[in-house]
Amino acid sequence: MLESINIKLVASYDDTGIQITGLKKINFIYGANGCGKTTISNFLHNPVEGKFSNCLASWKNEQSLKTLVYNKQFRELNFGNGKMNGVFTLGKATKEEIEVIRLKNEDLKTIKATGILKKETFDKQVIAKQDLEIKFKDDTWVKIYKKHEKDFKDAFVGSQKSESFKNKLLQEYADNKTDVLTIAELKSKSKTILGEAPQNITPISTFIFERINEIEKNLIWGKIIVGKADVNIAKLIQKLNINDWVNQGRDYIQEDTTCPFCQQETITESFKKQLEDYFDETYLGDLATIKSLKEEYILLIDNLINELNTIETNQKEFSKSKLNNDKYSAYLKTLVSQVATNKEFINNKAKEPSRKVELTSLKEQLDLILELITEANIAISAHNNIVTNFTVEKNKLIRSIWRYVIEEYKTDIDTFVKSTDGIQKYIDRLKVEVETKREEHKTLYAEIKTLSKQVTSIQPTIDEINTTLKSYGFHNFEIVPSTENGFYQIQREDGTIAESTLSEGEITFITFLYYLQLAKGGSSEDDVNIERILVIDDPISSLDSNVLFLVSTLIKEIIKEVRADIGNIRQIILLTHNIYFHKEVSFIDNTSRKGEKPNFWILRKNHKHSTIQTYLEKNPIQSSYELLWREIKEWEKNSGITIQNTMRRIIENYFSILGNRRDDFLIGQFTSKEEKEICRSLMSWTNEGSHTMPDDLFIESPDGTITKYLKVFKEIFQHTENAGHYNMMMEISEDIVELEELAQAN
Repeated sequence: MLESINIKLVASYDDTGIQITGLKKINFIYGANGCGKTTISNFLHNPVEGKFSNCLASWKNEQSLKTLVYNKQFRELNFGNGKMNGVFTLGKATKEEIEVIRLKNEDLKTIKATGILKKETFDKQVIAKQDLEIKFKDDTWVKIYKKHEKDFKDAFVGSQKSESFKNKLLQEYADNKTDVLTIAELKSKSKTILGEAPQNITPISTFIFERINEIEKNLIWGKIIVGKADVNIAKLIQKLNINDWVNQGRDYIQEDTTCPFCQQETITESFKKQLEDYFDETYLGDLATIKSLKEEYILLIDNLINELNTIETNQKEFSKSKLNNDKYSAYLKTLVSQVATNKEFINNKAKEPSRKVELTSLKEQLDLILELITEANIAISAHNNIVTNFTVEKNKLIRSIWRYVIEEYKTDIDTFVKSTDGIQKYIDRLKVEVETKREEHKTLYAEIKTLSKQVTSIQPTIDEINTTLKSYGFHNFEIVPSTENGFYQIQREDGTIAESTLSEGEITFITFLYYLQLAKGGSSEDDVNIERILVIDDPISSLDSNVLFLVSTLIKEIIKEVRADIGNIRQIILLTHNIYFHKEVSFIDNTSRKGEKPNFWILRKNHKHSTIQTYLEKNPIQSSYELLWREIKEWEKNSGITIQNTMRRIIENYFSILGNRRDDFLIGQFTSKEEKEICRSLMSWTNEGSHTMPDDLFIESPDGTITKYLKVFKEIFQHTENAGHYNMMMEISEDIVELEELAQAN
């Protein structure tokens, strides 16, 4: 069954076009000639025709049915060739045979209905699964990918769209059994492994400081170095504690006897001898030791500090340094301070050998620095191992990252997988059941087709059409079998072919009867039991009132069967421009109220473009007089070019029968000259009558003029005390009337 029709960019339909939605079993579309009805019926007859490339017909469950269209094109195709194709029906069958076929058709309907229900359930489950997948896809994209994109973007290469990311996540969920690492470990490794392929890093050179440590521990620094005590001068030197001063003063003694300090002749050979004896070889040896250790220490420590400074500079400049540069700099700063202190102590000891000094051990600080370098070299070694086996390590890290995010989101993944697996099992089962029903339908349909072939004939169609013709007074021609097997022709009573001498009304009527037989049967034996829909476009354009009633009666019988789900016709779409036919064929009497109510539409052409308005189950066409009022109520939806003529026809119809007020009286009720002239023009049209003012007269006016005419039109009813009729026809409630009166009073 058709669910909707979209028509655009063809004939009078613009790029917006129309949408006919909510189609039911029975559908009525009213529209004047030229508003686009035939375009709709032609499209439904041949939707693949090139000019309809922008149009669309949507079928329930995407199952299209055979569409039989009656319109002008149908008449031209089936009349005028001297013969008509035969229509096969179950004419030769006995009651028992027809009953068997009927029951099997009922079984076929049941199988199809069950299959459709299962297919609908199948489709719903597919959609439910798709909805779950979409939600899961969106959630994982936000909660996992976006969360870890900054750190692990390179690990997600190839899965950087939500759909591919979801699929990869589910794949890893099923297969990835890698050990779970911490987020810190993954981030650390990713800095080395992810991104650009890493390069080898040169290890940081280490150093040996045992000799420095030995010098710092030498006992010489704590030894009080003085001369021999058994020399006469020793007591005085030691008493005055001028050992270092005297020793330094020795350097100033010349070859003569003059004292370099007091400039007296006090430097005797004996004094010199005592000084030499006092500062003996032991003393001089200690001084030499101090000097030697000092020079060695300063050389070693300066070289080491320079080396450590170079390491600091290089590592700070190296973006991928593994050294903890902050700690290193702090340790080095402390070391430099300690070295400066030790140098000062050593210099003091060299100047004053008798002074005891204690050097600060650099071992602890150097151990800390060496530990940092060792840690960095371990990291460098690991990095270089990765470089050596980069691809393996990268793949390993990527799997570890996926493993981590799976564990992080495991509860939600478990729920999703469990839900979708359950739905998929149900879908698989439904798919089998649908296919089973399809095969059952196919088998039973073939059986019905075989039974129908045995009892179908074109003769019953001839008999039924002729019976209908005679019962409604068409006695001068009939349908007879053609000399060519499987065809009909129209023949006069005297045996002559009547096709060329039939009137338009006769041609239309007999063609429509042929169409109705085709709707009940088929153009071949195989088509008799095919489900179909009917599209009937203006079947009574050339018929008189008697035949109009007959055609509407025939259509109403089919409508009853469709509403009761009897036979193979599943849907009817009827288009007409005739108000009386529309009213007659859409009338549902008390005996035919069972079943689904029909839907109604009005098709209009507004400013050269077709538009449509739905009225759902409310029939908008009740009488020609009411239709005129509807044109007034909905004038803004139309072109407005016939609005004055419509007002004239209402006044003519109403006041010629009911109103009966004099023109001068009515005109006198208006105060402005413009309104008087408008009233006079409306009343003058009425007086001239429809004989001098044809129904298709139109006067194109701007919206402002139309509004003025509508105002005068309303006041004509008010001034003649017929406002109640105006409000009733315009469907204005009493509450709105009271509000308008209050507004005017204020």
